[in-house]
Amino acid sequence: MKMISNIVFTKNRPLQLEAYLESLYRYFPREIIQTYIIYKVELFDEQYGLLFQKFPDCVVIRENDFHSDFLQTLGQVSTKYILFGVDDVVYFDSVDFEVIDESFNRFPDDIFGFSLRHSPQNAKACETVDKIFAGGQRVYKMNWQDIKEYPFELCATVYRTELVKSITNNVKNNNWLARKMFSPGSILIKMLGESKHRRKILKHFGYFYAPNNLESWSCRWCQNNASNFPAYLFYQKYCAAAIQVNIVNTSTVNKSEDIPEFSVEVLAEKYKQGYRLDIDFIAENKPTGALCENLKFRLMENQL
Repeated sequence: MKMISNIVFTKNRPLQLEAYLESLYRYFPREIIQTYIIYKVELFDEQYGLLFQKFPDCVVIRENDFHSDFLQTLGQVSTKYILFGVDDVVYFDSVDFEVIDESFNRFPDDIFGFSLRHSPQNAKACETVDKIFAGGQRVYKMNWQDIKEYPFELCATVYRTELVKSITNNVKNNNWLARKMFSPGSILIKMLGESKHRRKILKHFGYFYAPNNLESWSCRWCQNNASNFPAYLFYQKYCAAAIQVNIVNTSTVNKSEDIPEFSVEVLAEKYKQGYRLDIDFIAENKPTGALCENLKFRLMENQL
């Protein structure tokens, strides 16, 4: 029986998405995870086609309108938990999901989410770290409200499905007139295409139009309504990191590196040639921070 729905966002990164999926299923049991991939179709459809053939159990949603596609996907989810993912993240360690499940069951009033990108070492800046036990193992909890930590993220945190649905329901625009005239699927918005005016209108009327603003708007809403939520992020050890070597989203300020030798065009061509990200190397040389240095981004050739 599936326990977790994994919703992944991808655009122009087939090589990196394969590394995400390969590393995820290496460290976590495939039989408890149902993966949904919201795929922004732009470049490299051929490479993505090859990738999706390798992972036939994944449900692929070819993005037409991000706001509607995401909400429709979320509406299909019936598992107890949701794990989000983005295509430049790599897993290099695991947490027993019985530990995660027991943490939610034993501490329902405390736990906002269970993070896979924190450890006792990289959370030292937080003074409100407590040790507890779940599933017979030591687990930590950190007060995200005290340190202004992002409580809601599309990276590597497990949440209760009901919490995610509650947050997105509050973030989205529920005004009937705005829905009719200015929703992403309305005639007016479609006429504006991909212009800046379209994004400004959608933003003004509360329609998240990309993963970045889904995350940032949801996070801001949680921070502004912190008293309504549990105060702690739970974690056990550092399991995942983002290796940011190229940029695919230009509509939002992005601090990621953009390294020419790892551009999306170069990596897509290398993917066709059989190159893959060396996830063994990353596991043997574990990252020490939530953003991983690009030296960990090492390719292996002839993997076809």
